[in-house]
Amino acid sequence: MSASFDQYQKRKLISSYFSVVVSIALVLFLLGCLGLLVLNAKTISDNFKEQVVVTIYLNDSAKEVEVKQLEKSLAMAEYTKSSIYISKEEAAEMMKAEYGEDFLDNVGQNPLQNSIDVHLKASFVTSEILADIVEDLSQKDFIQEVRYDNDLVELMNNNVKKITFWVLVISALFTLIAVLLINSSIRLAVYSKRFIIKTMQMVGATKSFIRRPFILKSVQLGIIGAVVALIGMAIVLYYLNSTFPELELLQKPVIISMLFIGVFALGVLITWISTFIATQRFLNLKTDQLYY
Repeated sequence: MSASFDQYQKRKLISSYFSVVVSIALVLFLLGCLGLLVLNAKTISDNFKEQVVVTIYLNDSAKEVEVKQLEKSLAMAEYTKSSIYISKEEAAEMMKAEYGEDFLDNVGQNPLQNSIDVHLKASFVTSEILADIVEDLSQKDFIQEVRYDNDLVELMNNNVKKITFWVLVISALFTLIAVLLINSSIRLAVYSKRFIIKTMQMVGATKSFIRRPFILKSVQLGIIGAVVALIGMAIVLYYLNSTFPELELLQKPVIISMLFIGVFALGVLITWISTFIATQRFLNLKTDQLYY
């Protein structure tokens, strides 16, 4: 009978520890993934901004030397990320590939123009800067027109500001929730041993002596949960880097390492503080209060 009860108690203890580890791991994993989003928010927004294309349409009378000089000046411009010259023949082939038929058969001659597509650096993708760039380029006689989607640029910049604000708010809120959830799990684990705590106190054990094993065990569970969370974060990071290589997520080893260390330290710190507070609470309770 005693052996059966001991096995039951052991299974119950293991189950309690397992649920604490799972709670810590899940909360830290979600918090870590949110941290990845926050740290890479600028990279993600910059990547979207750099997809905006400024198209420079050239006159048919433009001389080759003028076009080459323009290409060279664009390549050297501080606002240019990349630029590519597209001839009217290449543009016609692109339209044929996109629509599945050769529109030149109906038109007779190629109405398209030679052009240069320019992708700007993210910091220059604002309505004001783009307007200055367009005005400067339009002064050249061999340039017929410069086009870009101004509505898209304004919408993108406004949304980036809103998203950045709400991501920060959600991050702060989620951090608070993470602390409360881990604290709740630790308190439940300590609550199940409240009578042991009070018994040790009644036989003369000091508060620090009673707290020590509880804190050590909780910190161990916190470390295990943090390691599980970090493994999950590493898998997510590898997947995102493979799926979206343009974000260059692994090109920031120092920042990524600091995030991983921060998640690990947070797991240890929260479990330590939560256990300290929980054990202190039961140590200060009177014996008859343990039943409530």
